[in-house]
Amino acid sequence: MGAMSLDAVGSEQKKKAEPQPRSVRVVLLALMIAMLLAMLDNMIVGTAMPTIVGELGGLEHLSWVVTAYTLATAASTPIWGKVGDMYGRKNIFLLSIVIFLIGSALSGMAQDMGQLIGFRAIQGLGAGGLMVGVMAIIGDLIPPRERGKYQGMMAGVMALAMIGGPLVGGTITDHLGWRWSFYINLPLGAVALAMIVTVLHLPAVERKKQKVDYLGAALLTVGITSIVLVTTWGGTEYAWSSSVIMELIAIGVVTLVSFVYVQTKAPEPIMPLHIFRNRNFSLMQVIGFLTGFVMFGAVLFLPLYQQSVQGASATNSGLLLLPLLLSMMAVSLFAGRVTTNTGKYKIFPIAGGALMVVGLFLLAQMDTETSRLTSGLYMAVLGAGMGFLMQITMLVAQNSAEPQDMGVASSSTTLFRTLGSSFGVAIMGALFTSKVQEEMAARGGDAVTQQSAQLDAASLAKLPDAAREAYQVAVSSGTHVAFLLAGSVAVIGFVAAFFVKEVPLRGAGPQKAGESGDGAEASEGGKVPQSA
Repeated sequence: MGAMSLDAVGSEQKKKAEPQPRSVRVVLLALMIAMLLAMLDNMIVGTAMPTIVGELGGLEHLSWVVTAYTLATAASTPIWGKVGDMYGRKNIFLLSIVIFLIGSALSGMAQDMGQLIGFRAIQGLGAGGLMVGVMAIIGDLIPPRERGKYQGMMAGVMALAMIGGPLVGGTITDHLGWRWSFYINLPLGAVALAMIVTVLHLPAVERKKQKVDYLGAALLTVGITSIVLVTTWGGTEYAWSSSVIMELIAIGVVTLVSFVYVQTKAPEPIMPLHIFRNRNFSLMQVIGFLTGFVMFGAVLFLPLYQQSVQGASATNSGLLLLPLLLSMMAVSLFAGRVTTNTGKYKIFPIAGGALMVVGLFLLAQMDTETSRLTSGLYMAVLGAGMGFLMQITMLVAQNSAEPQDMGVASSSTTLFRTLGSSFGVAIMGALFTSKVQEEMAARGGDAVTQQSAQLDAASLAKLPDAAREAYQVAVSSGTHVAFLLAGSVAVIGFVAAFFVKEVPLRGAGPQKAGESGDGAEASEGGKVPQSA
């Protein structure tokens, strides 16, 4: 009788420990709002930039408004992940939201370009914690086997940001003024803060008291900053062979090599190297890097091609990506459901890699005669490939790490994808610009692209017919070489996918002795999770 009572009590405690579907959905809604803040910001601000420059001046510093945000986000990402592992996920995540909102409010109040750049760096610092926090908290709350159910939500947020960002940014700038491009974050952030404070309860985790690896953090920050500046400035602000770029490359290499050495000695390293000994984890970093390389390059050049060659309106540029984004969202949802139902996932990186390669080589075939329907079908193929890869890389990476390293696993995967996007935009952009200028020079229109290889719709309409046709041919040629490069790079990801080992996802049935789960299952002895 006593044994039965104890069983009943243990069963009741276990039920309390496990997050219920409804509470999980409420928490996820708050997390998706936070994720939307980070993703939507650059899309909205990009549309408002001409108006900002018109009021604040400082055109020569324009690129720094974006670069400061990107640098701060990339450099802080691994630090946020590690600090969350050390001191508790919830409070660190709330801190990142507060910093992001402070940066947003200050950016909206900026009186000159220098202030705006500085405040954007503060905003980017918070944004680095937003993305990592969302992924790590999902990793804490939901076992990998069940996480596939929610992949569609994350893909949907990404699609909403890419499609709605330019439209929302244009509307806000036209009717409320550019400062509201930043102020709009405040009510959304307040809602996310309130929901997370009240409904987010993470499993209690015993955390080791260790000193922060300040030297490792400093070296990693300098190394990442150097890499991002090389990819941002190379071929635009400075020639690739210039002394500035060479010095940045040297600084990046030296600091990153030093960082790896320091991580082998630090008692609590910022990025523990032991997680890279897991084959699946390392492969996911490679595939994530290549997916970022391809995706952000595609998002940059597809609207440019459709505006310049197919005559589409720049105002609705986000809608031009609908075939890619809807395909990505639908396939991501399908892959998540199958993963949840079967526990199998190895086929998805392989299928995603294959579709990505095929889609990119199809896009490389576009020319001045390609219809919007045809280019839309090509984009759908690429989107399907990305849909198989985007969330699976994070899922497998988190499943390959111990629960106490969930933040580091999430931040590493996010960082490698971010660095991939930086390299993709820089290298594809350099090839594109070079090819356009080469084609225009061959056709006697080099004066048109003397300042830039990218012309907006208004400038294009003012060109003589012959110059406009020459430019359209040049843009299609530039697009061809950019996507050809991306397709060749994607082949590496396709090959890497074959080496992924199908390891059972945690939460997929009874756990073996000593195996740690995620979320509520990480607490032993029937302990009820407490707020972390």
